[in-house]
Amino acid sequence: MHESLFQTLQGIREFVDQNIIELETRFLSSSFKGIQEDLEALRTQVKRNGWWGLAYPRGLSGDYPSLPLREFALVSEVLGRSPLGHYVFGCQAPEIGNIELLAEFANSEQKKEFLSPLLAGEGRSCFAMTEKLTAGSNPTLLATTARQDGEHWILNGEKWFTTAADGASFAICMAVTDADADPHRRATMFMVPTTTKGYEFVRNIPVMGHQGDGAFSHAEIRLSDCRVPDEYRLGRVGDGFKLAQSRLGPGRIHHCMRWIGICQRALDMMIDRAAERQISRSKFLLDSDICRAWIAESAASIQAARLFVLNVAERLEKQGFLAVKHDISLIKFYVADVLQRVVDRAIQVHGALGMTDDTILAFFYREERAARIYDGPDEVHKLSVAKQLIKHRRGEHV
Repeated sequence: MHESLFQTLQGIREFVDQNIIELETRFLSSSFKGIQEDLEALRTQVKRNGWWGLAYPRGLSGDYPSLPLREFALVSEVLGRSPLGHYVFGCQAPEIGNIELLAEFANSEQKKEFLSPLLAGEGRSCFAMTEKLTAGSNPTLLATTARQDGEHWILNGEKWFTTAADGASFAICMAVTDADADPHRRATMFMVPTTTKGYEFVRNIPVMGHQGDGAFSHAEIRLSDCRVPDEYRLGRVGDGFKLAQSRLGPGRIHHCMRWIGICQRALDMMIDRAAERQISRSKFLLDSDICRAWIAESAASIQAARLFVLNVAERLEKQGFLAVKHDISLIKFYVADVLQRVVDRAIQVHGALGMTDDTILAFFYREERAARIYDGPDEVHKLSVAKQLIKHRRGEHV
């Protein structure tokens, strides 16, 4: 790690710990909108420090540096220490994925209207692909349709778990434009301003009894004869699946390193809690052999996950998505499993306190349980990797 990156990571770590983590208690009690003014003030500080948009594609970050994927992966881990970190630094999901998508596939007019505000942190976007009744792991099965009518498209369908739709200025929506086409050529993507007639925000979906809002929401939306001009079509007709795939490589790297940041925070909290929790007149939980084993096992899993993801990130940049496609599946389900185990141990060490919102652990547990589901369920990734390994072992064409 070169010195400048080390200094950047150190500065960001201090900023997260001193300025962002202290907002978590209010975030858990009053939600995103209750602390939005404070978050915007921190975003201004981030811009002033030159840290804004470190994950943006090269040439799009203006006066701010764009880091290579492997270097930003290290930043993402530090930001992942708090659920608010990525938002404050302008690189939260699904925003960063939409920025990458628009940067690569939008035309100049679309970039001016939709991309530029996102780069400046003015307004938010959401990504509407997942549906209730079709498998999210297989976007070739979408039911939402887009029918061409002259210079417009008319969209009909329902989407849900559309992250950050609450308050978003537009959605990137994937819809079937040719039901009879090859499965991977059926769908197309559209930018849909949320003020468009026929676009309906239905509700924020509660997750394990807690309902997020704003940038931390998961919403249900409905499209009813929603009329969108053809100039809001993203890419060519039938390229929806291709565009969706383009988001997956870097996006899963971002997710995995954020998860590792959560794991490291949970491990730190586990040690601190064990050191202060008395279990007898002369002993603390930290003296327990079981607790010490959990600490060591968690540390080993976190380091293995970190090195694994960084290796894949470096190869992705050098060799492209297809060369590391199955490795990305491996890190996705491996790190998601590490995340669940480490956070669960941290809650166990905290005892009853871990079940409450007096710490951030319960939020991590309920919100990040979805890590094993979104971006493709673990089971789908495991079957895909196993299929490839079996073919390779048998000498079949892979």
